[in-house]
Order: sequence, then structure tokens, then C-alpha cells
Amino acid sequence: MDRIQIPATSRSPLVDFDFPAGRLLLRGESYPEDAAAFYGPLLQALRACLDEEGGPLIVDVALSYFNSSSAKALMNLFMPLEDAAEEGREVTIRWLYAQGDDTIAEAGEDFAADFSHARFEMVQETAA
Repeated sequence: MDRIQIPATSRSPLVDFDFPAGRLLLRGESYPEDAAAFYGPLLQALRACLDEEGGPLIVDVALSYFNSSSAKALMNLFMPLEDAAEEGREVTIRWLYAQGDDTIAEAGEDFAADFSHARFEMVQETAA
């Protein structure tokens, strides 16, 4: 499985899906014109990765803003991760949010409530 790297734009996040290393990253803002078109290939690649034997996966989600269609796309990414964890794969989702950003923190808590097998960590980032 090849690595997927997509630079951030004003409307879509940086994507670095390093499948060989077991590290997936989304960082930035997410409100693309067509969330399904943006996230669809990422979901397909993730499913292909999960179909292969592999080690632990760590997914870092560090979004400072996302719209409702991106939230749905995130949930579509999270569901196969939860399924893989239920089948025994070690999966950690790290929800990164800025100190004081209660909106993003609460969104992460809402997502976390849907997980019972994958490990979901809330990680507060401090300004450098």
C-alpha cells in the first residue's frame, strides 16, 4: 500500500496516510466543495490497507474546523477502523485539539462515544 500525501488547501486538510508506518494524519480545516469526492479515495485506500495484514494503526485527526459533510466523511473513515479493532487490530485514534477550543474538543468527545474497540484519545495541543 503506497503512502498518500495531499497538501492542505484553504478548504481541505493536509493528508499524510503513511500506511507502511501505520500512521495516518489529517491536519487543518475541512470544508471541501465535495467532501465525498475528497474523502472517498482516502476511505477506499484505508479499507484496502485494513484488508491487508498489518500492525498497529495510529490515526491523528487535528482539524481546527470542519463542516457537517466532513463530519460525516470522518465517521465513514472511523467505522472501518472500529471494525478492524473489533477484529483484533490495534487501532488508536488521537483527536488533537487546540487548548481552549471547546468546539473541536466536544466534537471529538462526540466521536469518541461511538467507539468501544478502537482506542480513542483526546489530545490537547499547546501552542509552541
